Amino acid sequence: MALSANSIPVLRPAAPSDADAIWSLFQAAIAGGDAFVFSPETTRDEALNYWFQHGSFSYLVERDGQILGVYVVKPNQPGLGSHVANAAYTVAPAARGHGIGRALGEHSLREAKRRGYRAMQFNAVVATNEPAVRLWTSLGFRIVGTLPGAFHHRTLGFVDLLVMYRSLDDIP
Repeated sequence: MALSANSIPVLRPAAPSDADAIWSLFQAAIAGGDAFVFSPETTRDEALNYWFQHGSFSYLVERDGQILGVYVVKPNQPGLGSHVANAAYTVAPAARGHGIGRALGEHSLREAKRRGYRAMQFNAVVATNEPAVRLWTSLGFRIVGTLPGAFHHRTLGFVDLLVMYRSLDDIP
């Protein structure tokens, strides 16, 4: 996938008609067994149920008809914990390093705040996924916990998972 410098990316709500593209992005993200807690054997139905689950909202970045990245936001916990959001993101391999993840992250924080969430928490950021840790830290997330050896990395063995948290109080 070549990224065109001539067109402007569009951030828009994900729709069921985007399912094939989201599935493709998700497959690429889980295939390496190094960044998502989902098994590389996750089925299409399981994945799409996650990205389009009841109570969640999803947005994607599209350029020239190609979907470059997607996020989903949902309550981190039910009931009395539902004011804290949880989110997942994936960016097409060819689009990484071009600001797509940052655009998705910034948008998700604003949209979560607009929808009444007070904070966002990531329960499982793979500690060896340095680009993700750098991005979330730069967007104001703090590491509030480390789960030693909680992720079975396909090539490195058992590595830490990070719990990251950010208040949405200062989001406009």
